[in-house]
Amino acid sequence: MVDSSGHPQAVRGPDDLYATRPPWDIGRPQPAFRALADADVLRGRVLDVGCGTGEHVLMAAELGLDATGVDLASAALRTAGEKARDRGLAARFLRHDARKLAELGESFDTVLDCGLFHIFDGDDRAAYVESLGSVLGPGGRCFVLCFSDLERGDRWSHVHRVSQGDIAVTFSGGWLVDSIEPATIDITTGPDGVRAWFAALTRS
Repeated sequence: MVDSSGHPQAVRGPDDLYATRPPWDIGRPQPAFRALADADVLRGRVLDVGCGTGEHVLMAAELGLDATGVDLASAALRTAGEKARDRGLAARFLRHDARKLAELGESFDTVLDCGLFHIFDGDDRAAYVESLGSVLGPGGRCFVLCFSDLERGDRWSHVHRVSQGDIAVTFSGGWLVDSIEPATIDITTGPDGVRAWFAALTRS
């Protein structure tokens, strides 16, 4: 984790990520997800996993879609709820573990992941992808924006650098990997952002 000045600091729990405004909380959708909305790709019931302060959930709500966000950071969810009220948007925010989505007892048509996949590895990553599959039926779409293994430096010590191969292997069972393209995660602490992969996946 880094603070608002870009200095490393310890992470003890989800709310620590929002003790100060984190660099990825840019106050608008990430460009990769904004492009999906502009291209009319988002469909049906939309779930944002690791939604933070809710910009992508609110983007979906602005399109008139049924929009839900889940996160474990209570502080971020409170901010998301305040944004929804201030903007007059109908959106739902739940404190829930993205590795246990089946417990929601719901299904969705589109899942968005901005910066959650790269936090997991090993058994947690496998559990997370199984969890995604539990709420997406055949033909459901999942879009993942995650840190690239091409990003260098030690500023982001709490995340795993992810390769195209990592994504393809992780989603090799029960998914179609439609595309994995280079992208950027915009941040508040630098004009160039962070090198990323943007994956489009379909539940088979």
